[in-house]
Amino acid sequence: MTNLYRLADQKARRRIVSFDRRELSRLLNLYSMRVASGEWRDYAIDFRPGMAIFSIFRHTAEQPLFAIAKVQGTGPNGGYMVYNGPRKLAHGDSLEDVLRVFDRKLRLLLG
Repeated sequence: MTNLYRLADQKARRRIVSFDRRELSRLLNLYSMRVASGEWRDYAIDFRPGMAIFSIFRHTAEQPLFAIAKVQGTGPNGGYMVYNGPRKLAHGDSLEDVLRVFDRKLRLLLG
């Protein structure tokens, strides 16, 4: 009736994905430039199984304008994606690739 579980196996399956110092620095640099221009006002970092998410808000009480996700993958850093609500705006193997979407002037469409 007793089941034995190897803790090492459990930890390997539940590997936490997080932004490293370089990635977080890059995200916060982009965020601070947009705060200075008045576009963004708040951010949040969430950790879900196999994923870390940097969410950007115009107002704290609203849904995030953008979400930048780092997902667990086969490469050393996994993959990155940028979302605007349910729409995927960019995906790639490096953070710099997906952040290029912010080089263009993005407009929110209401309606």
